Amino acid sequence: MSILHQPAVDLLALVSAGKISAETLVQSHLDQIERLNPSLNAFVQLRADAALAEARAQDDAAAAGRPRGPLGGLPISIKSAIDVAGMKCETGSPSRRGIVAERDAVLVSRLRAAGAIVLGTTNVAEMLMAYESDNPLYGRTRSPWSLDRTPGGSSGGESAAIAAGCSAGGIGSDGGGSIRVPAHFAGICGLKPTPGRIPGTGHQPACLGPFSLLGVVGPMGRTVADVAALFEVIAGSDSDDPMSAPVPLRTPDEPADFVIGYFEEDGRTPVTAETRAAVRKAAEALSTAGYRVEPFRPTCLDRARELWNIFFCEIALLVLKEPLQGAERDLPILFEFLKHGEKSVLSALGLTQAWMDRDLVRAELVRQMAVHRVLLCPVASVPAFTHGERSWRIGGRTVEYLDAMSYTQWFNILGNPAVVVPVGTSPEALPIGVQVVGRPHEEELILKVAAAIEAKCGGYTPPPIC
Repeated sequence: MSILHQPAVDLLALVSAGKISAETLVQSHLDQIERLNPSLNAFVQLRADAALAEARAQDDAAAAGRPRGPLGGLPISIKSAIDVAGMKCETGSPSRRGIVAERDAVLVSRLRAAGAIVLGTTNVAEMLMAYESDNPLYGRTRSPWSLDRTPGGSSGGESAAIAAGCSAGGIGSDGGGSIRVPAHFAGICGLKPTPGRIPGTGHQPACLGPFSLLGVVGPMGRTVADVAALFEVIAGSDSDDPMSAPVPLRTPDEPADFVIGYFEEDGRTPVTAETRAAVRKAAEALSTAGYRVEPFRPTCLDRARELWNIFFCEIALLVLKEPLQGAERDLPILFEFLKHGEKSVLSALGLTQAWMDRDLVRAELVRQMAVHRVLLCPVASVPAFTHGERSWRIGGRTVEYLDAMSYTQWFNILGNPAVVVPVGTSPEALPIGVQVVGRPHEEELILKVAAAIEAKCGGYTPPPIC
């Protein structure tokens, strides 16, 4: 396998052992970006000269006997909705055109301190409001699996770059599946953490108020080990994050200490046959690996979906009305929400009641997960779709845009951590991921479970463009 498609943890070992220099590794990734980005349109801005200078400085320091950090020499990318000092942070929106970050987001500072080298920033959905990455400033990002398909949204630039070997790993954000859907579509791994476990400070729009319940930043990589390595560096409390809590890194429990529940569908929104098969395959892999696995589906998911519509869609319509001056209604997620008769007439009382309902539903799910501490389920109803698609026929039924992605939305409104790992393929040879969900603040446990699935099911493979 080319060095550009090896796990990030293997690249770190090569650099640490002196078998490859950080400069060579960074240059290799920049060359790959030059080759493939014209087709993918994954990056919106590069810092090639600065990245190479940082790599040379690291190599010189290592030659002088100074140790590299835990991510020493690793070339990474950052979603262009997260502040990187001196880089544009426009979220793909004309309303933010030309805005440049004055300082690094907290997690970017932590990555740099650990030795990671930022190659550049990646493309997003306009205002992060779509499950495909397309915007008026930088255009459409295309999948490395098939250029007529999307690598997902809103972190589609990240997923395309990592899958194609243009970046060894990176950071996305997720308010309704925006890390997990792109990971699923592009055949990589991604972690949506519990709110506050990784500081959201420096994300645009800010993870404040109601959005602090939904919006998180998290790592993306080709393997679960890569995601875990990034998570260990960026996790930790931050006083400016309203959801932050001093939760230390922990050793996860052994397989005999808990039960894993799985479900192939939620009883409301159908998924493709290959998606169902991927969930079964993952469940069987875990059983073979010594985990206790049994069918189980929480009973509170439909109300969670309704609450996500309120907190994500209705509140976004209110918050974006002034800066976008009516254009917010054309953003794909909000357009689909309104198209089906939904109305943004949220009152103060309505928001208060919904907030209380959210807390009650969250408590109910935590109670139901007292035995089934980990859930295994689909990421979405479909694999990567063709650009502009908004509905699908599955089993003789029409599945609409927002419903197809509701499998991720539940866990934003309820605050559960969830990791995606590639497991199967569609008839079109597109990757299909499976979602591993845990109780709040149990990221280490679900990463361990996801790694067990990956070990049995094969995990990442390079896409055709490579």
